[in-house]
Amino acid sequence: METLNVSEEDLKYYAKVHSVESFGAVDGPGIRYVLFLQGCHLQCKYCHNRDTWDMNGGKYKSLDDIYDSILRYKNYIVPNGGVTVSGGEPLLQVKFLIELFTKLKKQKIHTCIDTSGMVSLTDDIKKVLKLTDLVLLDIKHIDDEKCKDLVGRSNKLELEFAKYLSDNNIPVWIRQVLIPGYTDSEEDLLKLKDFLSTLNNVKKVEFLPYHSMGEFKWKELGFKYELEDVRDATSEDVDRAKRTLGI
Repeated sequence: METLNVSEEDLKYYAKVHSVESFGAVDGPGIRYVLFLQGCHLQCKYCHNRDTWDMNGGKYKSLDDIYDSILRYKNYIVPNGGVTVSGGEPLLQVKFLIELFTKLKKQKIHTCIDTSGMVSLTDDIKKVLKLTDLVLLDIKHIDDEKCKDLVGRSNKLELEFAKYLSDNNIPVWIRQVLIPGYTDSEEDLLKLKDFLSTLNNVKKVEFLPYHSMGEFKWKELGFKYELEDVRDATSEDVDRAKRTLGI
């Protein structure tokens, strides 16, 4: 396990990083610098990046190093793109995000967080959201019991998170992984539609078709992949879900 010889206060100037994509095109508007942080508190059965869960994985990188790396791509990502921080679950490293986004806003760089929203709305979370131009919110499952089965946690926090974003006029793209037999029933999709109708800040709704390409990572790490008998979602599945939501 990698350790840092710094004070608790100075930890906010470092992030545990899984990987970086310097020319991302699917995690928010425009061309984006995507920073994938290490660590996740969920246990999504369909996760295609199983290696991001462990907080002891990844490598520490300093705020200055990450910021300087971003600035090298500024001409590519400004004005139409920006920086997206994903994971794992990026909000587990919220103090670092506050420092990074504060610096990015001074450079007029668009900021985006890709999150499950399954976190308590602490003062730090609220602070970083004030510095966030867009949230990509991954609604795991609209049914609470099915959500617990699918990702290991209740959906109450993420639905509260969604309402907070709406109440504070923070733009959001709603995402859901469309998993045959798990998240694609008409009943659940209609429940999702009803919930989304209560929000006033939704700029886009995306269904991400489930695929099994990450199964090998589970096996490499010695874990059983529970969805090995589930077929990949098709474009027809996605079209049907969109029709149900009227998008």
